[in-house]
Amino acid sequence: LSPPTPFFEAVPPLRTRTSSSLFLKAGLSPRLDGLDKPTVWHEFTPLATEHGAINLGQGFPDWDPPEFVVEAMRRSTDPKYGRHANQYARSAAHLPLAKVLAEDYSERFGFCVDPVTEVATAVGCTNALFCALQGLMFPGDEAILLEPAFDIYTAQVKMAGGTPKYVPLRAAPLSGYNHTANDMFKIDFTELEEAISPKTKVLILNTPHNPTGKMFSREELETIADIVKRNPQVIVISDEVYDHIVFDPIKSPHISIASLPGMYQHTLTLSSSGKTFSATGWKVGWAVGPPDLVRAVSSVQQWVTFSAPTPNQDAVAACLSQAKEPFGEFGSYYDYLASEYRRKRDLLSGALCSAGVSPIVPNGGFFIMGDTSEIEFPSHFMDEITVAMPASPMPRDWAMSRWMTQEVGVTAIPPSAFYGRNNLHLAQNLLRFAFCKDDETILEAQMRFKTYFEGSST
Repeated sequence: LSPPTPFFEAVPPLRTRTSSSLFLKAGLSPRLDGLDKPTVWHEFTPLATEHGAINLGQGFPDWDPPEFVVEAMRRSTDPKYGRHANQYARSAAHLPLAKVLAEDYSERFGFCVDPVTEVATAVGCTNALFCALQGLMFPGDEAILLEPAFDIYTAQVKMAGGTPKYVPLRAAPLSGYNHTANDMFKIDFTELEEAISPKTKVLILNTPHNPTGKMFSREELETIADIVKRNPQVIVISDEVYDHIVFDPIKSPHISIASLPGMYQHTLTLSSSGKTFSATGWKVGWAVGPPDLVRAVSSVQQWVTFSAPTPNQDAVAACLSQAKEPFGEFGSYYDYLASEYRRKRDLLSGALCSAGVSPIVPNGGFFIMGDTSEIEFPSHFMDEITVAMPASPMPRDWAMSRWMTQEVGVTAIPPSAFYGRNNLHLAQNLLRFAFCKDDETILEAQMRFKTYFEGSST
C-alpha cells in the first residue's frame, strides 16, 4: 500500500517568497502569504548559538522570578492553600485577577473599572492583541502602526484581514551624544493625521516603546487623542507591557492614553505580567477598556484558548497585590524593578560606547537603540542573502548585526525587522540591544567589544 498523502504537502523551509497558489496547494490561507517565512528571530538566535556570541537580541530576562512570585505560583497550584485554581477559569478572566486589575486601573484612570465587563485576560499580551484585532477589524480595514513597530503587529493585522499603514517616528536633528529616546524619536502629527482614512479602524500605540525606549509624553498623547476624536471610527489599542519599567517617573512618567479626558471609550489598554515579574513563560496578559471593546477580546478568546491557565492567572493576581508592598530597601517591588533596570541600562550604555556605538538612552523598557554610523565593517556582508532579510540587497543594519555576531561575538537585533519596506532606510544606522540580562552577560559583551575594537585600532 502507498503511504497516505499528507494534508500539508512538504514545503521547503527556506525561501524568499511563496506565491498564493502554493499557499492554496499547501492548504494554507492566503492571509498567511509571506508570514510563514523565517523571521529575524529564526535567523539571529541560531546564528548567535553557532558562533558562541553573547545574545543581546531577544527581550526576555535570563534570571528567575523573585521568590514572592515563585511562592505565588506554588500557592496557586497546591490544594492545601485553598486557591481552587487548578481547573478552567471563567473564559473572560479569572475573577480574582480581574478584580485586582480593576482596582489597579481604577486608580490609574481615576474612575471605576468594572472587573466583570471591562477586563479580559489572555495568554499573554500577544494573544490579547490577536483577539482584539480579530474581534474588531473587518476585511479591508486599516491599522496605523508607528514605526519602528514590533513585528507581531503587522502580522496580526494581516491575519485579521486588515491592511497595515505605517507612520514612522522621525529622528530629530540632534548633535552630540547622550540623547534620550524621547529626544530622538518624534511623531510628525500631520503625517499621522494624513495617514488616517475612512477605512482606518485601529491605531496601535506602544508606550514605553519597543524597540526605541521612548515614553510618549502627555503633550504627544493629547495630540494623538485630538486626532482620534476628529476621526471617531478609530480605536486606540495601547500596548503598555513595559509600564512598570520607567526610569524617571517625575520628568517622563508612564501615562495611559485611556486616562486622558474622553479617551477611555476609544481605547483598549493591553499589558501583561511577564516583563514585570521576570516570568515571560507564564503568558498572562489582559485588556482593559469599555465593555464593547473588551467584548471583542473575550468573544474571540472563548473560541480560541477558552481561557488563560488558571494557576498562572491566580498567581499573577497575588503578585500584583504583593508588588505594591515594600521590597528590600525599596518602597515597592515596582520601585526595585525600575531601579535595577536603570542600573543595567547604564551598564550596557557604557559597554556600547566601548564599541563606538552611540547609545540612544531609553526612558523606559529594556532595550537600547544604538547609533552605529561611526562603525565600518566589510561591505561583502551586505552582499549576503538570507531567507529572513526584509529586502534585497541586505539592509546595512541587518548585515552589521550578522557581522557583529560572527566577528565581534555580540548579537543585536537589526531594527529593519520593525519597519515596512518603504521606511527600511530609517534603520540603516541603528541596532537594538537588550539589557534584560545578568551583569556577567553585559560585562562579557563589553569585554568582547573592547577586545575587538581596541585590537583593530592598533
